[in-house]
Amino acid sequence: MRVLIAPDSFGDTLSAVAAAAAIGRGWSAARPDDEVRVAPQSDGGPGFVDVLASRFGQRRTTAVAGPLGAEVTATWLYDDRGEGPVAYIECAQACGLHLLGGRPTARTALAADTTGVGELVLAARDAGAGRIVVGLGGSATTDGGRGMIDALGGPAEAVRALAGVQLVAASDVENPLLGPLGAAQVFGPQKGADASTVDQLEVRMTHWARALADVAGHEIAERAGAGAAGGLGAALLALGGERVSGATVVADATDRAGDIAAADLVITGEGRFDSQTLRGKVVAALAGAATTAGLPTMVFAGQVALSDDEIAAAGIAGAYAIVDVAGSIEVAMSDAEHQLTRLAEQVAATWGHGDGNGVRSA
Repeated sequence: MRVLIAPDSFGDTLSAVAAAAAIGRGWSAARPDDEVRVAPQSDGGPGFVDVLASRFGQRRTTAVAGPLGAEVTATWLYDDRGEGPVAYIECAQACGLHLLGGRPTARTALAADTTGVGELVLAARDAGAGRIVVGLGGSATTDGGRGMIDALGGPAEAVRALAGVQLVAASDVENPLLGPLGAAQVFGPQKGADASTVDQLEVRMTHWARALADVAGHEIAERAGAGAAGGLGAALLALGGERVSGATVVADATDRAGDIAAADLVITGEGRFDSQTLRGKVVAALAGAATTAGLPTMVFAGQVALSDDEIAAAGIAGAYAIVDVAGSIEVAMSDAEHQLTRLAEQVAATWGHGDGNGVRSA
């Protein structure tokens, strides 16, 4: 049997690359005769570059400003296989929450900026990339991309600096820049902002939105995806960028359709398999593509919070939870890689023997 293993990341516990490898080891241990193909997935957030680099391109590193100004080393991907060089940048490599050096606070929520992202864009441009794809997600910032534009020399100079470069904002976030569904109010609290700080961020972003509209020649704030990565999406759109689903970017760049066509079974996964998953996340998109191709799909997750009926309605043959083999959430998280391998081995040993849907966690 030909098995395609294509998980997303398991939150902060396991990267998509590590999760795919763990599932592959477990599956092959129980079914050594199966042909296993590993194809980790991403929606543009943390792990975006690693996922793509596992399939193609040249990894490059650049020293840039982190979210609070201290220098960090960011990895990006250079791909010269096609008609012209393409660079893939992950904003979290320059301004991610994990780079704060501690828990986010109201102070960091106000101070964090996207300067390093602008420096990565310049590095990619200087390397000859005519298309720069910026994966959005996992940022510590709510600056509307102002730091990035300042790093490019300011609004007018940024437009000139990127003349002839095609920008792509890779994100599955559809939030606008401002308002109750905007960057500050929805995502600010996740980045340490209290109610007062959220209000300050909203006011600051409202002023900045006018500057972005001047750059673009039209309003940007209400466009879908403008609020991604703390408003970095808005800045990319103002500079003429195109918003594309991050999951679609990965699917197209890695020929996910070809991988599915060559498979007999598709395995995907994520940290928590719940109702949010079914609203267009990577796992749901992959399951939908597999179902269209007439293939069974199974999901491995840290926890599964869907009913049997919901799982079946999504076209998924089995959903299996790490916590059920680990015995507790604590062990499932602290020993995630080993426990995921154990789970995959157990499921593989019984797959095709009429066991039906798998064990689930509440």
